[in-house]
Amino acid sequence: MDTSDLYRDVTDFAHSTPGWVQSLAEIWTKSGLLVFGLLFLLVWWRARTRGDTAMALAVLAPLATAVAYVASEVVKSTVHEDRPCRAVPGALAPLITCPAPGDWSFPSNHSVIAGAAAVALALAVRRLGLLTVPLALLMAFSRVFVGVHYPHDVAMGLLLGASVGALVAIALTGPIRRIIGSMRTSGVRPAALFTGPGPAPEG
Repeated sequence: MDTSDLYRDVTDFAHSTPGWVQSLAEIWTKSGLLVFGLLFLLVWWRARTRGDTAMALAVLAPLATAVAYVASEVVKSTVHEDRPCRAVPGALAPLITCPAPGDWSFPSNHSVIAGAAAVALALAVRRLGLLTVPLALLMAFSRVFVGVHYPHDVAMGLLLGASVGALVAIALTGPIRRIIGSMRTSGVRPAALFTGPGPAPEG
């Protein structure tokens, strides 16, 4: 798969944008994943007053994302694709420092993490998908925009992350839900603080 021409088109476009756009892209591509971390915390806090399934999905969101990241690292260590900021002839310089040799390009870890987090969070709170999916796409695009990934790196990263994130969350919801239920009725204070009391009794 060769997306060098598309990479050059995107990076040429990046260099034609105003400086403030480039600065925002640099900030987002470096720190945007922190937004997903904040969303993990907010979803977990919300789930403390919800049912066992809601808490299970909230707990699984960061776990599924971590599993997707490990899968990405396994693929990276097998494929060994050099970064386009070194390998594509005639391409303009990246907007951020090109990663060191040996920091392989395929797939994009940022895109894997964003894809997994977007799907896992959407499974936990359905309407969050309206926010997390665009954020994941923006993260993936930013990696090409700043010049450190090929388009196919980020496309496959999103696909890998979303697939692994969904599979882990769906497969483990049942077991984690049972654990959450046990923790909530255990009477152990640290467990109760983590899981919350669950929904208020009816009536």
